[in-house]
Amino acid sequence: GGCMHVYRDMVKFGMIDAVVATGASIVDMDFFEALGFKHYQAAGEVDDNVLRENYIDRIYDTYIDEEELQNCDHTILEICNRLEPRAYSSREFIWEMGKWLSEGNAKKPGSLIQTAYEEGVPIFCPAFVDSSAGFGLVKHQKERIAEGKPYLMIDAVADFRELTDIKIAAGVTGLFMVGGGVPKNFAQDTVVCAEILGIDAEMHKYAVQITVADVRDGACSSSTLKEAASWGKVQTTHEQMVFAEATTVVPLIGSDAYHRGTWKNRDKRRWAKLFGK
Repeated sequence: GGCMHVYRDMVKFGMIDAVVATGASIVDMDFFEALGFKHYQAAGEVDDNVLRENYIDRIYDTYIDEEELQNCDHTILEICNRLEPRAYSSREFIWEMGKWLSEGNAKKPGSLIQTAYEEGVPIFCPAFVDSSAGFGLVKHQKERIAEGKPYLMIDAVADFRELTDIKIAAGVTGLFMVGGGVPKNFAQDTVVCAEILGIDAEMHKYAVQITVADVRDGACSSSTLKEAASWGKVQTTHEQMVFAEATTVVPLIGSDAYHRGTWKNRDKRRWAKLFGK
């Protein structure tokens, strides 16, 4: 939370070639605000039942208007209904969301989704339906089924295949991981997937993980990069665990990378070209 413009600028200036994120970050935060809606900082503790009575959703110390969130759901439905009814990877569907925003529908310019669309940077959400988008997709399918018409669906396997295609095409790769969970493991696993396909892909050569998770709980989010090396995912020569709250260090890291200026002499990869969009 609060770092979306940092990620957007890193995409804009060619410091990020592909994004793997949660649906909550891409849809409930970025796309939601691109529609002109806002997240609100809570002033203090409040009864959650009172919030529910007022149709206000809480994310720790942040509030969202539920009616605005449902508007986001219905916007996803609108995008679904204008597309060919077939299977889409989350990457392709998010590309369509960026295209829709760029067609003059964005109420707030400079979203990560729109910037990534314009810069040819693919965004993957391996658990895409676990977000506001899921409600719009379900409504689309239910309405089409009732009408006896074909419907759109999200192909999670295509996500894995496409991200692996990028890993294979890129060769030497690095990971900048904020948090953990599904996106972290998904990005790391492309090396193993390439091996299963019979392709000798390099392990991710560089890796930074920012987390507050305690390694002692044995969970995915807290697993270290050294542990990932045992799976053949990440080399340990250039890996760094950063145990810190992300919003305190991501802006500093992004600013440092920007001011070092190496990106100025780096060609943008524009990996969306691998898929024709």
